[in-house]
Amino acid sequence: MPKLPRVSGRELARALEKGGFQIVRVEGDHAFLYCVDMDKGASVPLTPKTLPVGTIASVLRQAGLKGDDLRRLLGRTRGR
Repeated sequence: MPKLPRVSGRELARALEKGGFQIVRVEGDHAFLYCVDMDKGASVPLTPKTLPVGTIASVLRQAGLKGDDLRRLLGRTRGR
């Protein structure tokens, strides 16, 4: 299994927005995003620091995405 890209919460939220998710609300330091096409939602901590791998994996599971999908949304190729 390839490693997940290391990103901050803000980068992750921007990537999800590129993937069709929209921020529906922000409470404290978390943004709640929803994609109508996929009928999926995700909660992302809006931190400028790099998120732990488990948190990134959890957000991707909520969003119904895989690591390769995240790499594509970030514009990163495998191995970078």
